Amino acid sequence: MSEPSVFSRILTGDIPGEILTETENVFAIRDIAPQAPVHLLVIPKTERYRDVGELAAGDPALLSEMVAVAGSLAAEHADGDYRLVFNTGANAGQTVFHVHAHVLAGGLKEKELRA
Repeated sequence: MSEPSVFSRILTGDIPGEILTETENVFAIRDIAPQAPVHLLVIPKTERYRDVGELAAGDPALLSEMVAVAGSLAAEHADGDYRLVFNTGANAGQTVFHVHAHVLAGGLKEKELRA
């Protein structure tokens, strides 16, 4: 059995972290290395899916819920405009292989995409 991801450990309280919002299926935290004025992560509570491709194929309703939560967070923490980024694979910048979405907001310019 593999070790729980850092996200699961935050959810269970094993690692400190401020949970900004939580539903039955997802939760959101601030990114510890923000790449934008607002940089939040929306994370499924299940570790079943490594990346967004697996999630889309396996549970499209959960993916839809993540997108809805991202929109709510952007409305609460920014002006409602946001960029939603899923890194898929190590060569694309994914460092935690527990699917998660980056919610980026706050005066972004097109060239600033570095999630």
